[in-house]
Amino acid sequence: MTKEVYLDSGASTQVDPRVVEVMLPYFNEKYGNASSMHTYGRDAKEALNKARRQIASLLGAKEKEIVFTSGGTESNNFCLKSVAFTNREKNHIITSNVEHKCVMNTCKWLETQGFKVTYLEADNEGLIKAETLRNAITDKTLIFSVIHGNNEIGTIQNLEELGKICKEKGVLFHTDACQSFTKTDIDVDKQNLDFVTLNSHKIHGPKGVGALYIREGSPIETWQHGGGHEFGLRSGTEDIPGIVGFAEAAKLATNTAHVEKMTKMRDKLIESAMALGDVKLNGTKGTARLCNNINLSFQMIEGEALGGYLDQKGIATSTGSACSAKTLAPSYVLKAIGLTDEEANGSLRLTLSRFTTEEDIDYVLEHLPKIVKKLRGFSPLKKITDYVLKKTSG
Repeated sequence: MTKEVYLDSGASTQVDPRVVEVMLPYFNEKYGNASSMHTYGRDAKEALNKARRQIASLLGAKEKEIVFTSGGTESNNFCLKSVAFTNREKNHIITSNVEHKCVMNTCKWLETQGFKVTYLEADNEGLIKAETLRNAITDKTLIFSVIHGNNEIGTIQNLEELGKICKEKGVLFHTDACQSFTKTDIDVDKQNLDFVTLNSHKIHGPKGVGALYIREGSPIETWQHGGGHEFGLRSGTEDIPGIVGFAEAAKLATNTAHVEKMTKMRDKLIESAMALGDVKLNGTKGTARLCNNINLSFQMIEGEALGGYLDQKGIATSTGSACSAKTLAPSYVLKAIGLTDEEANGSLRLTLSRFTTEEDIDYVLEHLPKIVKKLRGFSPLKKITDYVLKKTSG
């Protein structure tokens, strides 16, 4: 019997029914514009301010340091482009070679505008070493941007260590925390963060909503002009239902039991999959890995084929980030950490959520070995490998 198992929560998550419940009144009862002065407007404004306080409290931030946006891509673009053009006397930006595409493409565009960008090389687990950052900083360096929890391989960067260097060198520090928010600690003061990108739909909130934390006094100017919403930094009528849902999702996600549960299931799936043989775990292990992320390379198998067969069994996975799914090129993140084209093309990403159950994992482990065996059975790579081993041993 086919069961539906969703293991692509790194791309997007089910909206928690409790989140939907708190959003509903702001569609058909309290539907005013938060900039209006009447009762409807004041109700919307009150909800907006409450949501801002809730998000800020989870970062150790001030309420006025949270600017709501349409999501992670907008927040990353807003931060990097606005900071760059606000501070033209410094033209050097540092990021890494394992960033989300929206950061990579933003930096590539900034290069066409006269900015210099250094792409730090991650090690074979996807980590950016402190000395690598230190050695890249010059007197022209304006900002360092790094992804906190990697969307493909789950590696968690040591923000506190990297933040100390940025503070010491007078460099602004930005992190994309879309995957890590509520799954691991973020403290803007302890980690010396000047900017933090967040979004809603990775934590069981609605799509199309996010935020950018901007440390008070940071050198950043308006990027989206209009009626002066969001402290004059991001104009446009606020999406009150979405923002209310985002805040509620964040509140519900801050439960250590959720993280412990996902970590346990993650490790069970990793251990069982690697026991199949010729399987490589991509990224870090243990607490240095996102609690919900599994990225594996299966030798002698195409990841697309493996994902397709799993989909036939009702199991949703991915072969990389959702933002790169339309290209057949090997993942640049996997290539950056040293994988060959064959290993990268044989990769599969499985990402859990707090709605994932033990029964779901058992169902995957019931079918995964059979599919791997089947695919390797008619894999030309497997036949070549077996032939070479036979000739060598003979």
